[in-house]
Amino acid sequence: MAKSTLLIVDDERSARDGLVRLFKREYNVLSVESGASALEILKTRSVDVMLSDVRMPGMDGLALMEEAQRQHPDLVVIILTAYGDVELAVQAMQRGATDFMTKPLHLDKLELVVKRCLQSRNLEQENAALKAQLDVRFGMENMIGHSAPMQSVFETIRQVAQSRATVLIQGESGTGKELVAKAIHQLSVRKSAPFVPVHCAALAENLLESELFGHEKGAFTGAVERRIGRFEKATGGSLFLDEISEINASVQVKILRALEERQIERVGSDQLVDVDARLIAATNRDLQEMVAQGDFREDLFYRLFVVVITLPPLRERGDDILLLLNHYLEEFGHENERQFKGFTPQAYDVLAAYDWPGNIRELRNLVERMVVLARGEWLDVEDIPSHVRQAKSMGQAVLNASPEMTVDQMEKEMILQALDRTAGNRTLAAEQLGMSRRTLHRKLNTFGLKKRVVDEQDASNGGKKDEG
Repeated sequence: MAKSTLLIVDDERSARDGLVRLFKREYNVLSVESGASALEILKTRSVDVMLSDVRMPGMDGLALMEEAQRQHPDLVVIILTAYGDVELAVQAMQRGATDFMTKPLHLDKLELVVKRCLQSRNLEQENAALKAQLDVRFGMENMIGHSAPMQSVFETIRQVAQSRATVLIQGESGTGKELVAKAIHQLSVRKSAPFVPVHCAALAENLLESELFGHEKGAFTGAVERRIGRFEKATGGSLFLDEISEINASVQVKILRALEERQIERVGSDQLVDVDARLIAATNRDLQEMVAQGDFREDLFYRLFVVVITLPPLRERGDDILLLLNHYLEEFGHENERQFKGFTPQAYDVLAAYDWPGNIRELRNLVERMVVLARGEWLDVEDIPSHVRQAKSMGQAVLNASPEMTVDQMEKEMILQALDRTAGNRTLAAEQLGMSRRTLHRKLNTFGLKKRVVDEQDASNGGKKDEG
């Protein structure tokens, strides 16, 4: 382990030399005769502990301490003072000194004080580093993804979190925009203050203004008392406006003013109220297109368009789909007190090929449904809702179709693929295709496929002829 560095500042040479001899075996020791010289050292060298006399020509020990700690907040300062200056030393402790000792110095005690101060400083630094790691971990604890698009999103979150910049999160419904907003807040210096979400599309136009900016008693019918709005509640923290594209023009003007002047007016009042909320907005629509069509204010758009995070749809995230499936399987299995071995390869195949138009929200709900209704210890194709299985079949048929194929030929191909996947099980094949078993039976006759089918009863009865 590298030695810690001590800086001794005292205008008496004999005092400096004695301290150098005391500490040089265990520490790297530097010594100077004045505060000005000490500051020059601190500009070029990393110092862990500074031991400084109080009364020195020119800059005294307190002035040196304050300037040194202004430049190096983690610097440990131990004040050395004569008996008559104890009150002054106490003042130094109140202003930032770590400890003080009176002259003549008790050298053994001074060694212990230096060791104790270093141990305390190192422990604080370790705790700060651990806390920073935990902040990063728990700030994004609910965000799962190893794909390149998501790694890019995570990196942007880390970079923007420490700034004051307004953030616009774009992405389809269900991609996790609020999770991103919460992560930005949690990783910022505002994390101890409130994170205040507002789902703009869920509020009627006549209520949104009051919800955001508050109102005074009597401002409108039903306003029986003053109400503090979300901007004020989020002061010191972060305000998340989800679906900001749904806000009407008059409210857009007031949001713009709040962003530019950091002041608002409650409904029914002409008094300005100072606010300090970091704005994080989200939308699933193209704001630029809305500006071009006159449906969104251009000045507010550019005020929001400072840092933009675009969330990829789930269908573009590759193996993240499998990660999410396993994550929610574990979560809902635990919630419902059920244990599963996992998804079968065939189930993975169907789920990975699905387009997930509802993105993560849809996937989460689907896994919960499968967990609740599953009958075995493996989640299999038969546990997947029929609309997902049907989409898989239709997708495969389209991929295998040639331009010359008729609709009947494409339907026949879909049926063949479903029968192949289910080893001829007509019941499962019908479910995957989104049709009744009777309809499938009729189509098998129409397409001359009946002889290629082995019903599940046939297999269980040793291959007896299908009676259906």
